[in-house]
Amino acid sequence: MLLVGLAPAAHGGNRTGRMFTGDRSGDWLFRALYEVGMASQPTSTHAGDGLELINAYITATARCAPPANKPTILEMKRCQPFLLEELSLLSHVRVVVALGKIGWDAYLRSRPARGLALPRPLPRFGHGAEVRLPDDGITLLGTFHPSQQNTFTGKLTRPMLRSVFARAQRLAQRP
Repeated sequence: MLLVGLAPAAHGGNRTGRMFTGDRSGDWLFRALYEVGMASQPTSTHAGDGLELINAYITATARCAPPANKPTILEMKRCQPFLLEELSLLSHVRVVVALGKIGWDAYLRSRPARGLALPRPLPRFGHGAEVRLPDDGITLLGTFHPSQQNTFTGKLTRPMLRSVFARAQRLAQRP
């Protein structure tokens, strides 16, 4: 499973050197992954804390925390080669979980750049959105990003996030 997020948080991933580590979004993310058996522990505070992901990899659309968590089109274009390189190295991905609309859109934009088709009509992002993609059979799942903006307001709850990862895990294990 591949998780595609927005960017390393200024006080999380940028500070600790590992995505979602040491910030509130990571508290939600790693707990949900742990609860479905995809992380070795429910928390991550620093890069050497023993956390291991199980059949999962986390990447980002942008490589640094953008102002107001809204990367510009130019910034995403400049960062796309990094995402494309990671995708070329991850040859066994069966499920992609987009952490927010920006991750969803970035993953879909990466497909034509890698010679892969896009479904028509273009699938729309939403929490729990699911689409099986042509050419490679990867399933793309959407979830609201586990940011404080979404978790403090109740737009994203722990059961909602956990259910997306449980679905991703079932899809990744299908024959």
